[in-house]
Amino acid sequence: MDKEVFLKKLQAYHGPLVFNPWSECDASCDIGEEAPKIRSANLLRYLELRPKAHYLFIAEALGYQGGHFSGIAITSERILLGKHPDINPESVLGDWHYQRTSAVDSLLLNRTQQLKGFNEPTDTVVWNALNAHGLASKDVILWNIFPFHPYKDGKLLSNRTPTTAELDQGINYAQLLLELVPGMQVVAIGQKAAATLKRYGVDCQAVPHPSMGGANKFKASVAEIFAHKD
Repeated sequence: MDKEVFLKKLQAYHGPLVFNPWSECDASCDIGEEAPKIRSANLLRYLELRPKAHYLFIAEALGYQGGHFSGIAITSERILLGKHPDINPESVLGDWHYQRTSAVDSLLLNRTQQLKGFNEPTDTVVWNALNAHGLASKDVILWNIFPFHPYKDGKLLSNRTPTTAELDQGINYAQLLLELVPGMQVVAIGQKAAATLKRYGVDCQAVPHPSMGGANKFKASVAEIFAHKD
């Protein structure tokens, strides 16, 4: 299997109250029909730059402020647009034609989102921690157990916890990713992610989730993991 086949498998998924950023377009938020194509190209480029990654960091699901519009897990659109003060987009996709997929004129976006794109605080903490060790641009792949965006009924720009059935389907993509880039050490972000991965027989280390005041604990745990890398 190659990364194009992997992408096609992702694009084929559809479920209720789930947004698939690589095959679906939402007229209320997206720039147009080209949006999923841009997000798909972003993901392919992301994987292309990391064929020998040593670490796979896995959270729970895509969020509306992160991968929903970027097409890359735990990565906000604002980072890709070069509007983030701390993170260079080239650490994500290198020399690349960076484009936004959220509509500037969407009534669902606030003024800052219209000007700079969406931003997710957790993504910021993760990327800053990885970049501090010089590994984010080549040695780490970011992912989610459920790689799509689950949202609340009637509100696309919201997040909800994936159901057990969704996790049952989503874990298959993590296993495919491990086949695509073999030998990666799996790191679960948060205890929910760790418990789910272990339930499906995926050996992993766990680091605290950066949200709810856990940013410093997350950074310290990441530093400990990288301190023992080969």
